[in-house]
Amino acid sequence: MAKTVSYAQWALEPYSIGLKLRSLRTQKRMTLSRLAAETGLSTALLSKLETDRMIPTLPTLATICRVYGVGMSYFFNEPGRHKLSITRRTHLETVGRGQEAIHIVPLNAVDEKSGMLARLIEFPSGSTASIAECLHEVSGIVYVLEGKLLLDAGGMQEVLETGDCACIDSEMSLAWSAADKHRCRILAVVPAQPAVEA
Repeated sequence: MAKTVSYAQWALEPYSIGLKLRSLRTQKRMTLSRLAAETGLSTALLSKLETDRMIPTLPTLATICRVYGVGMSYFFNEPGRHKLSITRRTHLETVGRGQEAIHIVPLNAVDEKSGMLARLIEFPSGSTASIAECLHEVSGIVYVLEGKLLLDAGGMQEVLETGDCACIDSEMSLAWSAADKHRCRILAVVPAQPAVEA
């Protein structure tokens, strides 16, 4: 039988009150029994509040706030920034299966406030490209997820294997490719391009 959620639970869910209560208690290194002794509330009630099985009344929350030394705004402050980009594994597993050119899958949405750009880049065997063609930056972190990556930097070649990571910050011309006859998949994270002003 599905658990029904009240309107109050639904409306308060984005504020994560239970999680904030538990975080405050662990930061203060307090046990539930010590908090119960200092607030006059039962450990059972405090446990229910921390696990979101019960919604605190304002007087109860005010009592807890006094013990922790925080204001009510701590629990009801609107987040200034919140972004979450999800790329499902099934999408990643179905792209770039042929011997076509390098395939790039964006892993996060980019807008004028983005600080980073994450890409899954798949190199079929034998494909080569300059890093700038794939990332539009020659600064960032590359992590090899599968296969071997051949990194060519001004005539110096490095082979990165699965699990290897490279931090790149260079003005040199760089190129990369699958290092052997198998495909190579990498995760590349670079600073997002600043917005161009008109």
